[in-house]
Amino acid sequence: MNQVSKFGIFALLLSSSLTIMVGTVIAPSLKEISVHLGFEENPGLLITLPSLGVVIFAPFVGKLIDRKGPYLMIRWGLIPYALLGLLGGLLTNPYLVVIDRILLGVATASIQAAGTGLIALLFIGDDRLKMIAWQGMSIELGGVVFLSFGGLLGAFCWKYPFLIYLMGLVCALLISISVKRNADTLRKKVVAVESTERTKISRHLLIIILSAAFAMMLFFVAFVCLPLFLPSSFHYSEAETGYFMAFISIVAVIAASQMPRVTRYLSKDFTLSMGFFAFAIGLTILFLTTSNITLFIGAVAMGTGFGFTVPLLNHMTVEESSSSNLGRYLSYYSMAIFGGQFLSSFITELNYEMRTTFLIAAVLACAISVALYIIASINRIHVFNNNL
Repeated sequence: MNQVSKFGIFALLLSSSLTIMVGTVIAPSLKEISVHLGFEENPGLLITLPSLGVVIFAPFVGKLIDRKGPYLMIRWGLIPYALLGLLGGLLTNPYLVVIDRILLGVATASIQAAGTGLIALLFIGDDRLKMIAWQGMSIELGGVVFLSFGGLLGAFCWKYPFLIYLMGLVCALLISISVKRNADTLRKKVVAVESTERTKISRHLLIIILSAAFAMMLFFVAFVCLPLFLPSSFHYSEAETGYFMAFISIVAVIAASQMPRVTRYLSKDFTLSMGFFAFAIGLTILFLTTSNITLFIGAVAMGTGFGFTVPLLNHMTVEESSSSNLGRYLSYYSMAIFGGQFLSSFITELNYEMRTTFLIAAVLACAISVALYIIASINRIHVFNNNL
């Protein structure tokens, strides 16, 4: 394993936390922000438009990562991320807001794919899985901090949550100081000794990419609906909504920390199926709940679903990659993650009552869980037969 200081690890994890923040930082104040920016009829677009930017431009970003290296590309992403994010609170024309949010997604694609690329190059084996689990934890822990802070700032003024995007400048400085160019040197050495490159997407990678898209779609159905559902059904304030969504992130952090241990007992495929089943339970509870107690039980299930799916799928993508196509494969993963976020807006725009939306998502999560369980069982049988 290449030597990385603890400060360097902190810089990488902090930068990773910005990827989920791109949409959710304004979630607690979404209702008021959407009024001022001209998105009152479609508030969810403000959260999901950056996802569209990732989906459109991630393949281009992935090719650049393979050519320029993840160290350079993560720095290229962090500075525009900060400036474009801040600009979103200053624009008054809805069309300019759309452009700004989509370009913000391009910067986010660079941060996510390049950040994971650095981890993949600097760590191997169990250390890599542990780091990617920590990455998933940092993403959700960032959600805890940024969602709570965003809710508090939004209570003072609808523009204030956009200030949080300036964390991108802090991360750019930390990466420049702590993560040296030896990451790119390592990349060139590994590429030089590799004689083959995977040019086709394998069936397993396709399952991983589709699973990542569905995982984020299900998770974001809750994140888009809750800022509207909680005030109307439970009379939560903006700050209380932020705290509740931050609680989901705390659970996700805990679940992600236990994910490597669970995979050692159940295998990666069965753990993935369990994660989607947790989503199904959480969404079903949100559909049925009439009390705060059951509401928080649903939050626990949703956080568990995230912790057992998204970090694991990230690691599985790296395992399917070679050093020469790592950027492209991670860009596919980024497309899936943010494509799932964008697709969630279509589910929430079906003109169904929010509880019905939760039910539709719960049925989908249950179906995916069963399908992944069947695939995992078939794979286990094949492995058993091959060992005979």
